[in-house]
Amino acid sequence: MARAGVYSGSRVSIRLHAQPRMPRPMTSPDNAVPPADWVRELVHIMARLRAPNGCPWDLEQDHVTLKKHLIEEAYELCDAIDEQDDHQLADELGDVLLQVVFHCQIAAETQRFDLQQVARILCEKLIRRHPHVFGEAAVADAAGVVEQWEAIKRQERTGQRRPSVLDGIPRGLPALAQAEKIQKKAAKVGFDWPEVEGVIAKLEEELAELKEAVRREQAEEVREELGDLLFSIVNLARHRHESAEELLRAAVRKFDRRFRHVEGAVTQSGRPFSEYQLAELDALWEQAKALERQPGPASA
Repeated sequence: MARAGVYSGSRVSIRLHAQPRMPRPMTSPDNAVPPADWVRELVHIMARLRAPNGCPWDLEQDHVTLKKHLIEEAYELCDAIDEQDDHQLADELGDVLLQVVFHCQIAAETQRFDLQQVARILCEKLIRRHPHVFGEAAVADAAGVVEQWEAIKRQERTGQRRPSVLDGIPRGLPALAQAEKIQKKAAKVGFDWPEVEGVIAKLEEELAELKEAVRREQAEEVREELGDLLFSIVNLARHRHESAEELLRAAVRKFDRRFRHVEGAVTQSGRPFSEYQLAELDALWEQAKALERQPGPASA
């Protein structure tokens, strides 16, 4: 737990409490007066849930057991962003915030850190890595901001032992996102195709190797070549300044939308899927594609 103190930066002042506040009794939700500070109220509620006479489930949790919930909530937040629903977005942001507060409460109980210290560290980092806003540095554009950010990160790591430029990539990242990050790190030291044509040529090479492995029915080689092909596809997306993760998500949503059309048509016909020929199902698929091309809600 950090000592009490005040951190002041450009237009920023944060007081860090030496000890976490003790939980206080809550009034009934039906007659409660809305608090002036909902974030502080959230901290109090979390402390109450973790108190000896609090919630049995919350009391059983630790940093490790909460990992899966944080990942789950992050994905649900991404869905809300895609849905462009403000109410759902606010709700899912709250669920992600709950995970942060939960971890902070667990740490505060053993005097390691609390939400105030986490917020202070974040504020210090944001100010330090934005000298063009809080200092005298100048950057030309967003690309310059990213370059400056990475340079400051390298300075911060001075003295830390990182044998490889690839160190620091979270192992729990989805594979596509992990591939993109590892490629970006390698590119920073010049290990990258200078033009997209080289990436496409490599993609075609990997596809040819996959075809040959399939032809020879070499199962282990097929698995390896499939992986290499996926890695090359991520590389092409990166060179096109696209996220392979988001592109694949969009493709999944498109397949879902079109398959539901096929499924609905089959159900409406009264015939089971098993009686349909592939050509008939493909015709329904093409019908779904044609509907998407029409102007109006169906093409949204």
